[in-house]
Amino acid sequence: MPVATVPQLFIAGLGNLPYPMTRHSVGQLVIDALATRLGIQMKSDRGGYSGHGNVFIGSTSVNLTLFKSKSLMNISGPSIVKAYRQTVNSPASMIILTDSLDHRVTALSVKLGGSANGHNGVKSIISALGGESGFYRFRLGIGRDETDAAAYVLQRLSSHERQYWNNEGLDAILREIEKVALKAG
Repeated sequence: MPVATVPQLFIAGLGNLPYPMTRHSVGQLVIDALATRLGIQMKSDRGGYSGHGNVFIGSTSVNLTLFKSKSLMNISGPSIVKAYRQTVNSPASMIILTDSLDHRVTALSVKLGGSANGHNGVKSIISALGGESGFYRFRLGIGRDETDAAAYVLQRLSSHERQYWNNEGLDAILREIEKVALKAG
């Protein structure tokens, strides 16, 4: 009987470390929430903050690496791809947590592959992968208002948004991560 392998996943949260708790950095907020919930200790290295552990997500055992780049989001691709290549070997085992102006506040949209949809952080990752785009995007809805998009994304998350992504939103993300893990395993 064949031995079941434990799926390996790499999850990176897009954001800008100098601007924590902003809409643009919601991906990094979720990385911190995942690390806390799953008991993974994050450590600083040259390119970013990473943590690794063998954890259960739902009832699925997963070899998981979490990562936050120290580079600004729009140029974070090289550091994210370097960390990715040190852990997993398949784009379909990589999940990028990114803010999405196109989704209502607290919405979660999961997509495998495709274009960057104008998101410069995702463009940077695709470029660093040599054009490969077959990784998962977990688009975390931040909505939008009438103000300039650049100014809007740098506004602080509301207490409701922070609480959501640390609780019910995190639960929804974990359910989706388990689905990815089951496909990867």
